Amino acid sequence: MPLQITRAPLPSGSVETWTLNDPASRNALSEAMVDGLIAACERAAADPDLRGVVLRGAGGHFCAGGSLGGFAKTIGQPLAAGDADPLVPLNRRFGALLQALCALPQWFIVAVEGAAMGGGFGLVCCADHVLAHANAQFATPEVTLGIVPAQIAPFVVRRIGQAAARRCLLTGERWDAATAQRLGLVDDLAAGDMNAALQVAIARHAAAAPQAVASTKRLLLAQPETPLPVLLDEAAIAFAQALRGAEAPQGLAAFAARKAPPWNVKT
Repeated sequence: MPLQITRAPLPSGSVETWTLNDPASRNALSEAMVDGLIAACERAAADPDLRGVVLRGAGGHFCAGGSLGGFAKTIGQPLAAGDADPLVPLNRRFGALLQALCALPQWFIVAVEGAAMGGGFGLVCCADHVLAHANAQFATPEVTLGIVPAQIAPFVVRRIGQAAARRCLLTGERWDAATAQRLGLVDDLAAGDMNAALQVAIARHAAAAPQAVASTKRLLLAQPETPLPVLLDEAAIAFAQALRGAEAPQGLAAFAARKAPPWNVKT
């Protein structure tokens, strides 16, 4: 299977690990892998028990980027006049995946070991939290190959800003994990046991209330495109709904009693 999904319990609810599973290609993004990830996003968006998602790669690498195997016959071949190009919807589907990952209502952690190149770099940019092993390497080499980093570009800009995005997208230079952290792509580094570091990150996110996380992520996602007055109106509504909902009284009461809230206590 190009995508393996495992589920584990949290103190309350569950967390899933989605593993890109094609080590022979360093987990290159085939059509089957993209389809599997989109299907997983659609299912996760409707799963009230799911608190978080971890995305990682099998075999010591995260993701070497898009697989061009299916495009081999089209490389360098002009399109016949009047024909619709089948490459356009194929490429756009990857953009739909990136949108779906950003829109997950759960917290979304990406754990990077080894290579995170091209489309894999794009996947990293969708994360709420990026944990990288000290051996991780990041690059967007498309322009050095005569290709455009088309679908990932907007997500790279959102994650690391215009200056750093231009630096990587226009040169294809490779970043080690420390450089990626300094430029804002990576949040935390793991020098030793990646699984142990990942459990620390999961525990940190598990302290957050699920509906509060989902509402906050919706506001963050809307921020770049929504006029500020409209966004603040929506934020005020989200605040009022949260305060009147089930989580706020539980969380505030737990805080006052110096206890853990119910979403962070084993039931």
